[in-house]
Amino acid sequence: MTEKKNVWLTVLTAICIIYISARFWNLTDSCLWFDEIFSVHAAEIDFDQLIWFVAQDLIHPPLFYILLKIWIFIGGESLFLLRLFPVLFSIIALVPFYLICQKLKIGLPTIALAFFLFAANGALIKYAQEVRMYSLLLCLSLFSIWLFLRFSNLGKSFWILTIVNVLLIYTYYFGWLIVLSEVAAILILQRIKIRQILTSFGICLLAFAPWIFAIWRASQVNADVNQNLGWAGKPNFSTVFQFVFDLFEPFYFQASNVASGSIYLISVPILVIIIAAIGLHLVEWKSLDEEEKKSLYLLLVFIKTPIIIALIASWLLPFSVWGTRHLIIVFAPFLVLTAIAVSKIKIQIIEIGFISIIISLTIFAFILQINRPQQQFIWCAWENLAGNLESSTLHGENATDILIYTFEDLVAYHFWFALRDSNRNFRVYKIGNTPDLIEDKAYFLPRGFDKIKQINFDDISEPKFYVAFRDVNFSKNHPPLKNLKTKGYKISEPKIIEANGLKAILIEMNK
Repeated sequence: MTEKKNVWLTVLTAICIIYISARFWNLTDSCLWFDEIFSVHAAEIDFDQLIWFVAQDLIHPPLFYILLKIWIFIGGESLFLLRLFPVLFSIIALVPFYLICQKLKIGLPTIALAFFLFAANGALIKYAQEVRMYSLLLCLSLFSIWLFLRFSNLGKSFWILTIVNVLLIYTYYFGWLIVLSEVAAILILQRIKIRQILTSFGICLLAFAPWIFAIWRASQVNADVNQNLGWAGKPNFSTVFQFVFDLFEPFYFQASNVASGSIYLISVPILVIIIAAIGLHLVEWKSLDEEEKKSLYLLLVFIKTPIIIALIASWLLPFSVWGTRHLIIVFAPFLVLTAIAVSKIKIQIIEIGFISIIISLTIFAFILQINRPQQQFIWCAWENLAGNLESSTLHGENATDILIYTFEDLVAYHFWFALRDSNRNFRVYKIGNTPDLIEDKAYFLPRGFDKIKQINFDDISEPKFYVAFRDVNFSKNHPPLKNLKTKGYKISEPKIIEANGLKAILIEMNK
């Protein structure tokens, strides 16, 4: 028995190495994008101003930004170190993931399968590498679930659970859905502890009150949460189905709107296996002991409660809160449930066949991923163009302001961030009300941020400046160039970088 246990522990160790390697894979291949820039921007602000700056954004509590600020103070702002920060939380998450499996009393072979699914999940790999709060959310949610299981089974860890839950809700609002799931689990399975869990909930609410007040103050200034979330559509059959694929898809995640939502050749067969395995498990429901049933009930509560609340809220509120990254808290419970269902099939040949197919398709997904051409993202084009502009020899312009006119908040923010520490005198402007030019409203400059000046197109009067914009094709007869020509400006030779079917364009304009 000991020898068999050692074999499975070796397998688990190997899977953990795969898990960690996958999180470091291509870690710095892409530059920081808009939301990651906001994270670093917030972390660079002095502590006395950081809370207010984040509060004005409305949709994210401040804990991640505070921790990132400390991390940057210790290690600096290299791309590798910035990306390493969320990766470390995703690695730490392995500990509570294993402890949850132990508390659910599932065997090492089942734990190994759960770890394998957890390690290969494309969405989890993607969000582990993003300088945002999602890996911290995942990590704390798993610690919360493990501590809740300790509290539920043994009556221990009440205060540690409460503290972790306070940290969880200060990381992301969806952390509240884990807290509510714990209340629901007690109501369904162990009502004798309802007073204690409601006490914990009340403490969390009291601890969160200062942030609620900060958000209320920010909302009274000039903030509108619809600006943050109004662009997102209400969840429908297609988006929910896509989310289901995200829950288990190995090594792939849709990185941009032009990419495929899933590798259906891989995801559809795995989905069929998961549905079949869960169906077979339900057929055997009566033969399960009470401990096994309780474990399944708990997993279902932690899966279904956040999903149902997110769906209802997205339809009742004036804006949608649905999204894979928001619901990252349900991934681990779902993958554990999947591993249990597959590994508990009583017909051994079917169990072995299902596991073999899942492993084979995961390996195939990995091969496809390593052979997939690296994507060129438009936000990296702005960084590269800003770098070229900074390093180029500009005649006599060191002593004067170098003006960069942009026509989207997205472009302006990327240019400002890339040039913010430059010794040159760069000034970035966002030009509004440009005729025939449509802006992507999903991105907007941080509220309370005044380093980028905003003027209307009609107010452009400087004799010399640069314009940065994107278009499907470069043409002097497309806006904004055609508009600037009517104002008497001459167009110089453009610098163009192609990315995701678009062209990022930087041009010097003179009168």
